Amino acid sequence: MTDPAALAARLLDGDRAALARVITLIQRDPRAAAALDPLLAPATGRAYTIGVTGAPGAGKSTLVGAMLLDALGRGQSTAVIALDPESPLTGGAILGDRLRMERAAIDDRVFLRSVTADARGGGLSAAAPLIVRALDAAGWPWIVLETVGVGQSELAIAEAAATTIVVLTPGAGDEVQAIKAGLMEIADVFVINKADHPGVAATRRDVEQAIAHARGRAWRPVLVEAVATDGRGIAPLWDAIFAHRAHLEATQALADQRRRFLKLAVRTLAARALDARLEAWMNGESGRALIERVERGEASLPGACAEVLGGLQGGAASGSA
Repeated sequence: MTDPAALAARLLDGDRAALARVITLIQRDPRAAAALDPLLAPATGRAYTIGVTGAPGAGKSTLVGAMLLDALGRGQSTAVIALDPESPLTGGAILGDRLRMERAAIDDRVFLRSVTADARGGGLSAAAPLIVRALDAAGWPWIVLETVGVGQSELAIAEAAATTIVVLTPGAGDEVQAIKAGLMEIADVFVINKADHPGVAATRRDVEQAIAHARGRAWRPVLVEAVATDGRGIAPLWDAIFAHRAHLEATQALADQRRRFLKLAVRTLAARALDARLEAWMNGESGRALIERVERGEASLPGACAEVLGGLQGGAASGSA
């Protein structure tokens, strides 16, 4: 690995290649991430993060691409973390999102990185919070997190982003019903994309009804209709984002959101470390013997779980001794 202090210094000095190298290390080497993050942390806390989520096929990537072009027209620099589905053959990211954003990505004021989403990460990645921190330290004022599109389970995005955008399409009646029980609670802005298609009026009515029945929120979600392929509705979308940011800053809620982001970062990193330890324990002699005992009926599943947890705790104690 390149000297962490030298690499961090280059990133903080605006070296784009150093930023790309740091992100690669964050994804591949937990030890490198542990060495780099303390060096970058003092420069963080300035960026504003936007989450874009919704079901597959809603046009999230096209919408983000249109947002990037509009931001460039306003003189704004924007970084994007595109959470891509994992390839079942290679384990790498399928880079479809990058292709849809290529018109904007050629500009130096745009930084785009595709990241493999964890299978159980709610559309996010364990590395995503660390990458957000690196982009923040590098001076990117706007960071967009586009989730992989696993549907209504993508609630983690609300912890990672200050403004959460939920993208729908006309005729998404079933999705709106699900939103009432899930994403409705986290959406700050709804976008009905492909608003030139039939069914937009019914979807608008369903979303407006869901918004009207929302309770316990200081911010009333905004509804925007857009046609991302030709840029319609993108300026009003940015206006809604600006308004939500102003609301968070005026109510001191932005500081609360940043604490939720840090909690998410610590939790996801801890979960990744625990997963690695659990896998090693289960594949070891003790784990194999335990499974054999369960198979013979000598141990119950809850009892086996308790034994695994005890084994992990014992490993932690011996490791810290």
